[in-house]
Amino acid sequence: MIFKAARIQILTLLICCNLLPQTVSAQQDSTLWRVKAGDIIPPVSLAVAGLVVQGKVSRSLQREVRSQYPGFHTNADDFLPYAPGIVSLGLASAGVKGKHSLDDQVILALLSNIGAQVVTQGLKRAVKYPRPDGEDNHSFPSGHTTTAFANAEILHQEYGGRSVLYSIGGYGTATAVGAMRILNNKHWLADVLMGAGIGMGATKVFYISYPWLKQKVSRKRKSTPAY
Repeated sequence: MIFKAARIQILTLLICCNLLPQTVSAQQDSTLWRVKAGDIIPPVSLAVAGLVVQGKVSRSLQREVRSQYPGFHTNADDFLPYAPGIVSLGLASAGVKGKHSLDDQVILALLSNIGAQVVTQGLKRAVKYPRPDGEDNHSFPSGHTTTAFANAEILHQEYGGRSVLYSIGGYGTATAVGAMRILNNKHWLADVLMGAGIGMGATKVFYISYPWLKQKVSRKRKSTPAY
């Protein structure tokens, strides 16, 4: 288990080292990129916390949870991860103005969820950490929590400026999903924290880079000859 924990940390650090230079380079290449400390600190803090509690801390918490709630089971964590994103798209469909139009929100939702899952599923297969219930070796990070926080970040980005209640509702739902994954004995605390960091971070990356991506697509369309 010590070896697995060390391998998790090495793999995650390699991913971070690979992504950071690209982000800095992109920021220098275009003034469309706007990166603030608030975009970096929350997801990185969650990911680092996931590494810190990996192993002994997570196992100790899991034993305590199982002793306190031995019969706990719910399927709500299979549906709630999508709720914040659905709320955001529903508001846009109803004409409530967000940061982006409905069409752009759909694109951002797809990019954020797919991007977050690519990272999460890649780590699952590389790390091969066992679940608490022993079902398989795809525990780290939590895919459900990744999805929940990716969609919570979408709701926050689009409507958090209109009312903090949207942000509270989205992040609260995502946190509940993470808690249920632990209570259902499907994930360790480390899995949930890392999943939260990946989900939030991936969404922030796509929201930051979206103006630049739109500009690139627009230029490519203009440069393509019509037949």
